[in-house]
Amino acid sequence: MEDTNGKTVNETITAEGSASSSEVVRIDFGHLKKDLGGFVRGTVEEAINGLLDAEADQICNAKRYERSDERSAHRNGHYERKLQTGAGEVKLKVPKLRGASFETQIIERYRRRESSVEESLVEMYLAGVSVRRIEDITEALWGARVSPSTVSDLNQKIYERIEAWRQRPLRGRYVYAFMDGLWLKRSWGGEMENVSVLVAIGVNEHGFREVLGVVEGMSESKDSWLELLKNLYSRGLEKIDLTVSDKSKGLVEALPEIYPASKWQRCLFHFHRNVLAKVSHSKKATAAAMLKAIHAQESAEAATRKAMEVAGSLESMKLAAAAAVLREGIAESVTYYRFPRKHHRSIRTNNMLERIMKEIRRRTRVVGCFPDGKSALMLACARLRYVASKSWSDSRVYLDMKLLAEENEEKSA
Repeated sequence: MEDTNGKTVNETITAEGSASSSEVVRIDFGHLKKDLGGFVRGTVEEAINGLLDAEADQICNAKRYERSDERSAHRNGHYERKLQTGAGEVKLKVPKLRGASFETQIIERYRRRESSVEESLVEMYLAGVSVRRIEDITEALWGARVSPSTVSDLNQKIYERIEAWRQRPLRGRYVYAFMDGLWLKRSWGGEMENVSVLVAIGVNEHGFREVLGVVEGMSESKDSWLELLKNLYSRGLEKIDLTVSDKSKGLVEALPEIYPASKWQRCLFHFHRNVLAKVSHSKKATAAAMLKAIHAQESAEAATRKAMEVAGSLESMKLAAAAAVLREGIAESVTYYRFPRKHHRSIRTNNMLERIMKEIRRRTRVVGCFPDGKSALMLACARLRYVASKSWSDSRVYLDMKLLAEENEEKSA
């Protein structure tokens, strides 16, 4: 906002007096804010201490130095404690009594407030807000940054909460499972090394999405994937109709050991990318259009025939390596045709999970290198849990599972 002379009102105030006066009073708003903050904080501190004294007088049935036959207790000094308030940190002088215990409702009220503040800090972290940003927010709101011990306690509570969520029982039937791995960096023995976080997301019999499991692995090896699959099975997931993933050798080998009846769909996006990796840049657009035509077919048989035609065309374009990848992987890429047509676009790629992984990568780039694998796992879980709670509500059906039931009835008829 500017005055008629173009001066910023927030910076200058013209002195009252004659109209010709050019004298201005300059206000340092930084110091003013600090002084006002100190004044408000001092007022709050004085008010709360006054309430504590009044409460002590009430318990004693007499004022501090009053002589009274009705006195039931005596003052015995005080102890100090710090308290975060909306005006910042204040120092309280809590009365000590001889002949009675001093249990103040004032402190208890603020303890409840502190608890709600702590809950807010936990929710901020679970939403992906960095610890540094949380410190900035608390300083802006309450005039003091959260202490290192508070951050440590916060981390422990977050870990306990996430671990309980990660090990919760899985109930009911899950038709589709989408699985993928995420590579992060951690510090180990003073050196950086890669650590993988393996994730499984499911769609249940009612069509809703849910994070099924998250584990830390040193790699996407068979043993690491077995750890995830065994975890799912031990928590109640006894059957998966279709598992969707890229061609992770470890997962492909581990899946039949725990879920032998589960069908496997190779992610089309990754499959096409594997084929196109063998194609020169000048021919990529043509080859991509040819691949797209394969999975536009009405059935797995038609798609397979089309793939053989495309492979022949690729060979005639002197792209034998690309043709070999296509021939070798086509059978793994048409499994989705066994399920309802309206589900096809959602179950033939891992795109839904990839979008979430991208969000986790964006968040973890801020951290850089994690101090340990536990921290990496915790942050990945926190973000997954947040996305699931905010975006996958019980009112948003991801897939209509009535279609699956109807199709199964037709097949059995």
